[in-house]
Amino acid sequence: MSEASKNTERAELGEAPIGRLLLKMSLPATVAMMVNALYNLVDTIYIGRGVGTDGIGGLALALPVQMIIMAFGMAVGQGAASIVSRALGAEDDRRARRAAGNAFSLSFVLGLLTLVFGTLLLEPLLGLLGADFPAQKDHARDYLQIILIGAPFIAMTMVGNNLLRAEGKARVAMTVMLIGALANIILDPLFIFVFDMGVAGAAWATVIGQFLAFTYSSRFFILRRSLVQVKPRHWIPHRRIMGEIAALGFPTFVRQTGQSVVSILLNNLLGEYGGPIYISAYGVVNRLIMFLFMPLFGLIQGFQPIAGFNYGARKYGRMRQTVKITILVTSGYTTAGFALLMLFPGFFAGIFTPDTDLIRTVSVVIRYVVAVFPLLGIQIVGGTYFMVVGKPVPSLILNLSRQFFILIPLLILLPPLFGMTGLLISFPAADLLATVITGIWFLTELRHLREMELTVEGH
Repeated sequence: MSEASKNTERAELGEAPIGRLLLKMSLPATVAMMVNALYNLVDTIYIGRGVGTDGIGGLALALPVQMIIMAFGMAVGQGAASIVSRALGAEDDRRARRAAGNAFSLSFVLGLLTLVFGTLLLEPLLGLLGADFPAQKDHARDYLQIILIGAPFIAMTMVGNNLLRAEGKARVAMTVMLIGALANIILDPLFIFVFDMGVAGAAWATVIGQFLAFTYSSRFFILRRSLVQVKPRHWIPHRRIMGEIAALGFPTFVRQTGQSVVSILLNNLLGEYGGPIYISAYGVVNRLIMFLFMPLFGLIQGFQPIAGFNYGARKYGRMRQTVKITILVTSGYTTAGFALLMLFPGFFAGIFTPDTDLIRTVSVVIRYVVAVFPLLGIQIVGGTYFMVVGKPVPSLILNLSRQFFILIPLLILLPPLFGMTGLLISFPAADLLATVITGIWFLTELRHLREMELTVEGH
């Protein structure tokens, strides 16, 4: 890439109108995320109609492991992206390249370790996941033993996506995700219905899609078509860079693994208090919520490079403006999603299955889960903000609060007292408390950012 092109991209991140820039940076990621979420929906729809309710339950049981694989890629990728965006803002290209190379090597090793230990410990792992019902357990096993094969590629693809967005290549990152998602959507019906492979077919479709996505994304770094030109020497671990990636990415990892822990706990509790129908029902609800939230993650991925670059360039006024606009958009979106799912739960459940018992159960569960969604905009932006500006401790605490400090204790305490109702009430209670905590901390930080802006303007 020419020096003139690099300067143009830097100038855009630091000078273009925030609203237009946020739309440009986030729209490709949002489209890609929605397609990515769509293939998760398609997986579940095909399984629900091609295998049945127990097949959906098997996917629900396997999801925590898949989320942990994604957690490694997201944590390393977002940690490295924070370093890269700030380094580019400070015109330190050498540091940006080293961070990118170290991110790829770290994610590959983590994915490989997941493959090895996950395969060796698959049977005890199934027991931990709450696979107490034989039919669901068989489906979960068939799915996981294939998904684990793709762990290194899944992790590295997510790293590549984050790095491309960190330097402003949102459209390229979108294309990477579209390749994986569209390959999955095309292969799903072929493997599930034509070849009669059941949930194993869905797993193979996912792995092949992610491999194709990784192959496409890697060429931008290998062929030097990006600002961050990664060479083999940049893969060599650098202790300080690795430590910073780990520190900045750890909150993301904790958040994602927290969701996995919650899913494991939920699967066990749902089986105990409601039976296999509730495990399948939450599997449907979880896919719907993931589809609802994927565009928000796309918006946040557009927010990150803009905020990180301007913070690194000490343009704190632009940073504050970016935060405010992003909160308004996320809050409006979560409110719209809340309205749709509260008013038409049966319609959305019916897309997945003709089973009337499952549709009725989904309709009950989903209204509890989305009860306070309109308030989540500040929680989502606030948790990301601290990682973007290189403050891992508050980011870690805020990302821990909802899952570990609030939701898990509620799930342990309320169901023994109030049964299934207590379990379901835990969701809105945790979201409300976490939003209050995030809001207080975040507003304090924004006041500090305003003071830094005034100091810079004074000089």
